[in-house]
Amino acid sequence: MFKRFLSYYKPHKWLFLADMTASLIVALIGIIYPMVTRTMLNNLIPNREYRLIVIAGLSLLMLYFVRMLLNLFIQYQGHVMGVKMQARMRSDMFNHIEKLPFKFFDNNETGKIMSRMTSDLFDVVELAHHGPETAIITSISVIVSFVYMSTINIWLTLIVFACVPLLVVVSLYLRGKMRDSFKKRRKSNAEINASLESSISGIRVTKAFTNAEKEEEKFEIGNKMFQKASRKAYKAMGQFHSSTTFITDVFNVVVLIAGGLFLYNGQINFGDYSAFIVSINLFLNPITTLIRFMESFQDGVSGFERFCEIMDEEPEKDNPNAKDVDRLDGKIEFKNVTYAYHDDHNILKNVSMQINTGRKFALVGPSGGGKTTICHLIPRFYNVEQGEILLDGIDINSITMQSLRRNIGIVQQDIYLFNSSIKENILYGRLDATDEEVIEAAKRANIHDYIMSLDDGYETVIGERGVKLSGGQKQRLCIARVFLKNPPILILDEATSALDNATEILIQSALDELCKGRTTLVVAHRLSTIKNADEIAVVEHGEITEQGTHDELIAKDALYAKLYKQQFREE
Repeated sequence: MFKRFLSYYKPHKWLFLADMTASLIVALIGIIYPMVTRTMLNNLIPNREYRLIVIAGLSLLMLYFVRMLLNLFIQYQGHVMGVKMQARMRSDMFNHIEKLPFKFFDNNETGKIMSRMTSDLFDVVELAHHGPETAIITSISVIVSFVYMSTINIWLTLIVFACVPLLVVVSLYLRGKMRDSFKKRRKSNAEINASLESSISGIRVTKAFTNAEKEEEKFEIGNKMFQKASRKAYKAMGQFHSSTTFITDVFNVVVLIAGGLFLYNGQINFGDYSAFIVSINLFLNPITTLIRFMESFQDGVSGFERFCEIMDEEPEKDNPNAKDVDRLDGKIEFKNVTYAYHDDHNILKNVSMQINTGRKFALVGPSGGGKTTICHLIPRFYNVEQGEILLDGIDINSITMQSLRRNIGIVQQDIYLFNSSIKENILYGRLDATDEEVIEAAKRANIHDYIMSLDDGYETVIGERGVKLSGGQKQRLCIARVFLKNPPILILDEATSALDNATEILIQSALDELCKGRTTLVVAHRLSTIKNADEIAVVEHGEITEQGTHDELIAKDALYAKLYKQQFREE
């Protein structure tokens, strides 16, 4: 993981080197003050070298001015470097997420994914900037302070540094506890984000059912989990800080007692003892800085670990021999296809069927029978476990996913529209389409007249998930999007089941226009909408139990006939 983290410094190596050089100089300047103090007390003041005293003071002031400029560079450019690294990590994560299979999103909530991309990476950037800088400054300061203090009095220096192993042991032990606690805190924070995203997305349902108290109760569960995890994390952090601070205080006591005894016995003069007292801060300050930094370090490490968890998820991959295809004719064939979302039981069992080019094939049957799964397998949203799916006689595993999905248009019951303009939502079907083509697609979807009645026409922003549109208007925008894509294969998955009868008639007219000349697979709840399909298959418990035309299935007087007669009576 460490090498992986370092790879993000590579594009900014010169800025990184400049930042580290500035940090090194800042650390070295820190040693000047005790050196000047020792010289003044031992030589300049006793010898009344007033001119040299002033020169030494002004020189020290100039060095501090240089250190100010270097600190400005470190704080500004160092953070800029960190932000650039964060931006690259975020881009890498987003690009990787775009390539992940449907299974990943089935098992991970949107809020948790967003938490990893925002708050986690913010902590990573703090580590990216302050980590190397802190390591260099503290390391140089400790080494230089040891060397310089040794020149004053080696025995007193060794006594002070004898306390270091105790500090190291305590720090390592407590740091492990703190790391585990902060990792749990990070996970609970993601739970809150997931709960919040879910509640806000479903706010209209909450209000409709007057269940605000229930949502508050659900949110408070996550909120209390976060409080509990935070309490443990801060307890571990408090133990770390208090214990290490106590040990650094011990350093001062040791210096005070040992130095006093050395001074009493004439083993050190007053000027050297004063310089030693000042110099001890060269050692203590880096330790204090390191202690303060440990919280940010743990946040950054746990954030990067969670970043790596996402990046290590296996993305969708084309087979090594997969090839791009141009426009397909649209013949679809299933050969003994078996599929299970989980290992417990199969959703599809040895399904075989054939849809000829330009034909309309309908799937009907009870919910959970496997109809939508069939629709998801054709564009390879999920991969077939057993059997084959062929398009124009070509195994879909031999086709690149991009060219495969370019040949397939999908209209579902649950329409997703982006919070942008109507034009941009239609253009999602084909990004390089002209305005004339967008308008033509809208006309064919029976939505153009409505769009023109709006004040901003095609530039009207429709809100999150198209909230400003009715269900029928959303559906027609989706149909316009598919018209613009103009694929040879069309999948209609319960495209009109959520609409009222009047709207359904309007939508069905647009769908009939859309189906012309395309191989169409329809999943339908209302059997009246697929009476004229070229062929109908009844899917029950993952198997095709009946297949034929509407009249043939009615004549069989089995499940299809029973469902149709029941709906006919209801209508």
